Amino acid sequence: MLKRLSTSIAGILLLLVFFVLVMLNNQLLGSVRLDLTENQVYSLSEGSKQVLKELDEPVHLYFFFSDKASKGMTSLRNYANRVESLLEEYRSASGGKIVLHKVDPEPFSEAEDEANRFGLTAATLGSAGDAIYLGLAARNAFDDEKVIGFFDPQQESFLEYEISKLIYQLSDPKDVKVTVITDLQVQGGQNPMTGRFDPAWTSITQLQQLYDVQVLGSDISQVPEDTDVLLLVHPKAFSDALLLSIDQYALGGGKLMAFVDPHHESDPMGAMGGANSSSLDKLFTAWGVQFDAGNVVLDAATGLDIRTQSGVTRHMGFLGLGREQLDSKDVVTSGLELLNGASFGHFTPPTGTSLKWHPLLTSSRSTSLMDNMTYAMTRDAKQLSSGFVDANQSYVLAARLSGRANSAFDALPEGSEPQELLASGELNVILVGDTDLLTDRFWVSQSNFFGQTIFTPFANNGDFLTNAVENLGGSNALISIRSRGTFSRPFEVVQALTVKAEQAFRDQEQLLQQQLDETEQALAQLQGQRSDSGALVLDAQQQEALEDFMQKKIEIRKALREVRHQLDKDIERLGSWLKLINIAVMPILLVLLLGLLARLMRKKAGEVKHG
Repeated sequence: MLKRLSTSIAGILLLLVFFVLVMLNNQLLGSVRLDLTENQVYSLSEGSKQVLKELDEPVHLYFFFSDKASKGMTSLRNYANRVESLLEEYRSASGGKIVLHKVDPEPFSEAEDEANRFGLTAATLGSAGDAIYLGLAARNAFDDEKVIGFFDPQQESFLEYEISKLIYQLSDPKDVKVTVITDLQVQGGQNPMTGRFDPAWTSITQLQQLYDVQVLGSDISQVPEDTDVLLLVHPKAFSDALLLSIDQYALGGGKLMAFVDPHHESDPMGAMGGANSSSLDKLFTAWGVQFDAGNVVLDAATGLDIRTQSGVTRHMGFLGLGREQLDSKDVVTSGLELLNGASFGHFTPPTGTSLKWHPLLTSSRSTSLMDNMTYAMTRDAKQLSSGFVDANQSYVLAARLSGRANSAFDALPEGSEPQELLASGELNVILVGDTDLLTDRFWVSQSNFFGQTIFTPFANNGDFLTNAVENLGGSNALISIRSRGTFSRPFEVVQALTVKAEQAFRDQEQLLQQQLDETEQALAQLQGQRSDSGALVLDAQQQEALEDFMQKKIEIRKALREVRHQLDKDIERLGSWLKLINIAVMPILLVLLLGLLARLMRKKAGEVKHG
């Protein structure tokens, strides 16, 4: 009796200890997180934490998800939970600066009106035609608003970047100032060969529609102080004073994108004397980067077909870089399909430094190098292939460069203004080994529509430039956030259940869909019976038939939703069993195992004592 009583008291004490520990955990360890996933997908990167740390005013996040309307959509609901968990991490790490609101925009509700007012995208999923919201709206203390119209599960690797970018834009809403330094006629001008006026480059015009863009020539000696992003397009013979200003701008935290080229063949005058190459050797040498301005990369695999007098010929110097040559894990190149350019040069990564090197564009391995002077004087594309020798090597055509670098100047050059020199600093640079890709002929076509010139893109060159400026226009913390892993993993049991369920219910779904189509056709025929005045004219029998068809349509749509729900029923049942096993069965088994071990240890101790 006494032994049974002591066991009961021990159980009660154990239960009390459990509740006390839970309360202490909630009070003292509520903000502690342990992310054991492979790519830390439920944790914030240091860049996101820095963006939150720099918040001066609260930011309200409104997470819109159609919870009730999405029942049965297992994969979408799982992704919505993933987004919600990450938003909770932002709220938890912000120290109260992020206020999270969760909204279910049910049909015909005020919440749905609010989602529409923010401009969120209502996706119509499934044959039942339900509108599903899965988006984010944000507002700062000054009533500035930013939105993510719909969270695309296909872009999950950039989920954290998109959310952090939205928060950063609300914390620093000023316009991005872009300075372009070039001697090329990017804003249009008279063509010296034809005498005609060439229009502005569409890539630059597109930037001007999005940002505050200033185009300057190489005759300046200073980078404007208010520059957020600096673009160098085909730099040639820059003065030491200008190179010093660019050097100090980059080391002082400025964002730089440089387009260099072994041969800019889009300049009608520049190619008349042979190769028309760029030069930033003084800065590249200081950074440890090598750019081969003397050779053009020929690529047999990505060469574009061009039309000549003798027919269609592959031009190995005109490259069409597809997805295999674009880095899918970087926000600048992810989602792009094709980049066209000409006479690319290649970069060699820095060695012996702490600089980080991240290739964005690469060639295929079916490549060869040709001297830029020989290339510039070659007029027939067939001659490029006649002497082609495959080097079986892939070359880096564009890359990111970041980290600490030294200045290219140890003293002030003659003629520069007195200033204190930065000996080193943190770089954030994107280098591109071609300038022709910015010109219209490689990515947009022109057509005349009632006297107005219409530009239609056939490649993503403009998107590449815009993505890069948008990325560089953010803070260093935001730039450091790139693609993350995905939380989903192949689940063979679930996949097998899905296939089995689809086979079982597909015929029923198709039959219901056919009935729905027939009903809608009959409704259209009845509603088409109108008088000369436009009014709907139906007799009593037709009116009854119309009401029956409307009721039948509602019933069929309901049945379709039920079928769709049945498709995921076995998966949800499996999930319930897994939750039961993880939450209840496993802890019970662990307690029983610990109890058995304790009993064995007491028994062993008793044997030793009596022995």
